[in-house]
Amino acid sequence: MIALGRLRVSIVVERAGPTRPTWLLPAAVPEAVERHRGWLAPHFLDDKGRLLQSIHTFVVQAPGLTVLVDTCVGNDKDRGGRAPFHMMHTSFLEDLAAAGFPPESVDVVVCTHLHVDHVGWNTRLDNGRWVPTFPRARHLFAQREWEHWSAEEGEDTRRIMADSVKPVLDAGLADLVEMDHRISDELWLEPTSGHTPGHVSVRLRSEGHEAVITGDLMHHPIQMAEPQWETPFDSDAEQAKKTRRAFCERYADTPVTVLGTHFHQPTAGHIVRHGEAWRFAASGGNR
Repeated sequence: MIALGRLRVSIVVERAGPTRPTWLLPAAVPEAVERHRGWLAPHFLDDKGRLLQSIHTFVVQAPGLTVLVDTCVGNDKDRGGRAPFHMMHTSFLEDLAAAGFPPESVDVVVCTHLHVDHVGWNTRLDNGRWVPTFPRARHLFAQREWEHWSAEEGEDTRRIMADSVKPVLDAGLADLVEMDHRISDELWLEPTSGHTPGHVSVRLRSEGHEAVITGDLMHHPIQMAEPQWETPFDSDAEQAKKTRRAFCERYADTPVTVLGTHFHQPTAGHIVRHGEAWRFAASGGNR
């Protein structure tokens, strides 16, 4: 748990482990990755040169308010037979409840964007129907994000919208918001488009303490040192690079804690300038 003034941030992991670097970042060939071993290992790079990543949700507790940021992959979701997200069966909901957050306790769900690994637990399978997992929560989707993906005709996108997004809209639990929407005096959205058109990060500020949840503007700390490394999952790779650089410029060498949406434990840390780029200094605050 990470304390930020009146706020408490908990991290509940759905799955974590190694990723083949070039699957995520085509430029991350072995010799290029090894240049960064000294500062990435052991937390973010394993002894075989694989990137260590995590899929998790952040639970932000404020007085009288529980906010869940991103809902991972989910169980029982048909993903066209393609690994690693097809028909998963994890203990995520049980782990969330064990951490003190049963579904009924969540007031707000924020999806930084509408990709498969950020919306999955919006719904669960109940007698053959997809129903909202968090029955009391208002679900916040950037209007620009929803408009983009709801107009897509690809089979994969249509499937994700149908089983993980539309049921929440149909239940009257979703709000389509602006990309700078303010949830409370201590939490608000920050536009960070590029990875997807309506992608947002989440800003936290309380009693002089500040943090930012990245979303997928970067997928691994190595992209701080190599901000030009793009992923094939970016909607607009050039905009994503500009957003990543601007994000690092904005938060480098400041007290703002950075919480990486796919950063392996320890997930929290700070951006520090290194030459013409940056590095990630893990704080160890994720216990």
